[in-house]
Amino acid sequence: MPSRDELHARLFLLRAAEPPAPAIHQYVAVHGPVDAVAQIRHGTAPATVRSEITRPEARIDDDLRALDDGTARLLTPENDEWPFGRLTSLATGHGAPLALWIRGSGSLAELTSPAVTVTGARASSAYGNTVAGDMSCELARAEVTVVSGGGLGVDEAAHRGALAGQGRTIVVLANGVDLTYPHQHARLYQTVIDQGGLLVSEYPIGAPPTRVRFHARCRLLAALSTATVIVEAGQRSGALTVAQAANELGRRVYGVPGPIHSATSKGVHELLRTGAAIVASSVEHINYQEGVR
Repeated sequence: MPSRDELHARLFLLRAAEPPAPAIHQYVAVHGPVDAVAQIRHGTAPATVRSEITRPEARIDDDLRALDDGTARLLTPENDEWPFGRLTSLATGHGAPLALWIRGSGSLAELTSPAVTVTGARASSAYGNTVAGDMSCELARAEVTVVSGGGLGVDEAAHRGALAGQGRTIVVLANGVDLTYPHQHARLYQTVIDQGGLLVSEYPIGAPPTRVRFHARCRLLAALSTATVIVEAGQRSGALTVAQAANELGRRVYGVPGPIHSATSKGVHELLRTGAAIVASSVEHINYQEGVR
């Protein structure tokens, strides 16, 4: 467990820097969070570290209140349930999270072993929703945690499929875990928690979603699982960024083929055409065992 000073230092860094912050992460790994924050505040930290601090006067009052009243909990590398096996690969190049806000009582380390990310288009088709739901339900029945981004479309279908399979699912958010986005998913998120799953975010309490944060979240969606399945994705879909990150991290990437004239399958077909993904038309095609491909 982190000490009080370590906890406060990591809370400050989550407020003061916009993830990913790879230079800060490396500096904290060497010097520890308390000394790192002291040197940042005194201006003696390296310029690359100080350049990632965008809000030097950040306050952590709201975060401390959230911890005190049980709104959420903070998971740090000092905690036993920190998923080192998943997040260590982000340290080089992508920027590992400095800490993670959690809602739900489950262990993130246990829930992500094994886990499969199922994601895709927000403006999905009935076909895409059915496939995402069916695959996630089967994964859940095989005791595999389904990870997704909590958005409309394929993400929602993936979470609901996992819940229907009486399994557990993780929602990786691009905003504070105290906020519900999209707003219509309040009941879904509560069901995720009630059924043993988690809401996870590297953004502090009250932080709103932004385009930058949706993009940064992609690396976490890729890192927290053994494999990523892209069900539907247009040519500019954020799901393709998840696939790219998963490939860079050495994770397995699968694509579900769709109709050749479907705009929501063009991105998936390009992944398959270029060899960036393997065809998956059923759960039997997905290797979710530990180890890189």
